[in-house]
Amino acid sequence: MSEGTLVELVDAEGNPVGACTVAEAHTPPGRLHRAFSVLLFDEDGLMLMQQRALTKSRFAGRWTNTCCSHPAPGEDVITAARRRLGEELGLPEVGRLREVGRFVYQAADPVGQAVEHEFDHVLVGECSGRPTPAPAAGEVHSLRWMTADEVRKGLAEAPDLHSPWLGDVLRCTFG
Repeated sequence: MSEGTLVELVDAEGNPVGACTVAEAHTPPGRLHRAFSVLLFDEDGLMLMQQRALTKSRFAGRWTNTCCSHPAPGEDVITAARRRLGEELGLPEVGRLREVGRFVYQAADPVGQAVEHEFDHVLVGECSGRPTPAPAAGEVHSLRWMTADEVRKGLAEAPDLHSPWLGDVLRCTFG
């Protein structure tokens, strides 16, 4: 996603209050904006985890859920998630994509100078295709299918190797 792309600014309840660019939204101290985090499962219940590209401006190289992004102002979150899954992972068809929770978080990237301040919609779905990251998208370094226990253990043992929002994504997904 380009730093010049518009995102939807929201209030603490998730009501739209304006728009700005991705770059502006992530400039300290960060502006609260709508985002989504997708977690896909295979037929065996394994989760598709993504290691963010090493060139990302925010939390580069960290492990996180399948896909994270922002809908355009006024765009339906599930529609935006399906679009991004196609663009980033070559997965245009995902079964039963649905919202399972929401949370707000704020986190400063300790390496870069960006801040995440997001009203995050957590979406889960079924992955029956083979993910194929698009190198031109510059989003994904690597992918791995993992059990929930493996992800929880990794997050507990090495939180700095994971995105700061991953714990909340798991909480929304599993309770």
